[in-house]
Amino acid sequence: MPSSPFFSVVIPTYHRNDLLVKCLDCLAPGRQTIPADQYEVIITDDGCQATAETIVLEYYPWAKWVAGSRLGPASNRNNGAKYAQGEWLVFTDDDCLPDPQWLEAYREAVAAETACLIFEGRVYVDRPRRSFSETAPINELGGYLWSCNFAIHRQLFEFLGGFDDRFPYAAMEDVDLKLRITKSQQKFIFVKRAAVCHPWRYKGGWKQLKKRQESVLLYLSIHPEQLTHLNYRFFIRSFFRTIIVGLNAIQKLNLIEIKELLNEAIYFLRMSILVTTNCHKL
Repeated sequence: MPSSPFFSVVIPTYHRNDLLVKCLDCLAPGRQTIPADQYEVIITDDGCQATAETIVLEYYPWAKWVAGSRLGPASNRNNGAKYAQGEWLVFTDDDCLPDPQWLEAYREAVAAETACLIFEGRVYVDRPRRSFSETAPINELGGYLWSCNFAIHRQLFEFLGGFDDRFPYAAMEDVDLKLRITKSQQKFIFVKRAAVCHPWRYKGGWKQLKKRQESVLLYLSIHPEQLTHLNYRFFIRSFFRTIIVGLNAIQKLNLIEIKELLNEAIYFLRMSILVTTNCHKL
């Protein structure tokens, strides 16, 4: 038996015990196609009103529960990584369902591509989209490095400083990490077999868009050169695309979907103004 696991799976969670248990069921000993002693599972819990500690201790004693930093998902992932004993960190989210061969596929990729220190996996959905009010971070071809499914050598993660704690919400923190990885000239490889299912979820309305607005502006303040891409023209184009989608489907949409599309159109228009008026500060 190895003295330490090869993989440390880090799962941030926050008041979603019903989803977390489904994720943990996919990682139970015998469910993954690699031996249980080759990986550990760390649940880093930002819960304040209630936590998953009791559930983990009672039903998932093979997993490690730790209290989170309560500073948002980026900081929470870093917190979980601090407890890791494995050579490789593998990140997923509490609302994801890893396939049985998830860790085996990463293990095979590590063995085949010995010079590569970062791998990203496939993120797919469980069914066709039913509503414009649903969203999911689909990654079928690679290139995104979504935080819900990637593996990174622990020493490289520590060298990069992990996720940037300044991002308080689940938005742009993985885009920021990907950019820093690219700037460090590290390549990452897409491993399609290392797949997790990410079921559709409600977009979250204007409240979620406000969080994304704050995150994008923070990202641009840290990386002002990205204004060449995330600029006035980008957001205006996004605004018109949203309007066109709404007009083309207006007869099929319900009130919730119409509200979501209007919220997104307002968000893109607002962002086009904000990046223009604040570009001299970024």
